[in-house]
Amino acid sequence: MAASGRQTGRPTLEEVALRAGVGRGTVSRVINGSPKVSEQAKAAVERAVAELGYVPNRAARALAGSRTDAIALVIPETEARLFAEPYFLAIIRGVSTELADADKQLLLTLIRSERERQRFEQYLAAQRVDGVLLVSVHDEDPLPDQVRALGLPAVLNGRRREDECVAFVDSDNTGAGRSAVAHLAARGRRRIATVTGPLDMYVARCRLDGYREGLDDAGLPVDDALVATGDFTEDGGRRAMRELLERVPDLDAVFAASDVMAAGARAVLREAGRRVPEDVALVGVDDSAVARHMDPPLTSVRQPIEEMGRTMARLLLDEIASPSGADEQPRRMLPTELVVRASS
Repeated sequence: MAASGRQTGRPTLEEVALRAGVGRGTVSRVINGSPKVSEQAKAAVERAVAELGYVPNRAARALAGSRTDAIALVIPETEARLFAEPYFLAIIRGVSTELADADKQLLLTLIRSERERQRFEQYLAAQRVDGVLLVSVHDEDPLPDQVRALGLPAVLNGRRREDECVAFVDSDNTGAGRSAVAHLAARGRRRIATVTGPLDMYVARCRLDGYREGLDDAGLPVDDALVATGDFTEDGGRRAMRELLERVPDLDAVFAASDVMAAGARAVLREAGRRVPEDVALVGVDDSAVARHMDPPLTSVRQPIEEMGRTMARLLLDEIASPSGADEQPRRMLPTELVVRASS
């Protein structure tokens, strides 16, 4: 025995736990970056690690716990859309920052075809990642359930449905639509149209629900002619705006379910000789760089996108360190906030 009272050689996890006065599991959670540890316990473990000179044996940890220290972030989109839309980049920033702090490797995976989906499922079945984060999921996407069936933790960005059975992080999308319409109605707008996202996505339906609730709250009629379906792309915003102008040429406001679609709508309004906001007020969602750089700057409902990415990663790390039961999947709902600019 050495004078310190511990065995000579490489310090063990058990020795760190003994020195810190906590259980082995607590030490493991601190080392793995789990948020399910009190600040007091975390400080004690970090002090013991420093005093003992403990260095985690990553290879041994991986073998002992079947861990790879790798997390897959899955986005079922093309490279062109990934790099064109600020939303995805902000999610990636949030996720990568949190995983880097936990010393985990991020594997960014784009799924653009059924073949790529099948190949990724085979990759997961080989247990090459510890967990999966999924972004931009549609109603009938089976991948989250397939990931869980393989015994891997998964966290979604958004939900597929109201009764989602997989852990998720979402924002108040219904509130986003409601606050946008309330703002437009308060400014005296009465023919308020909306450009929705793809309606096979729960997020798009929630924003549409919020739009309708906002109209009802303002005492305005709900008119289906004022609703056009987009797809969260700029081109989709252009197509939907043209459709709306053909149907309801005297509309005086538009709530677009994303800043990118609002940019497409803005271009069509300009082509049609409609001034923003004098003739048509315009509101988007995301409060992205697109909103700040539009002419005029776009009023937008801010959702904390980067924080959503960080929260997703934290939930997944926590699930990896301390698995919960099937009926205890964590869910987080983050608030939204209207940011008023010159477009409305």
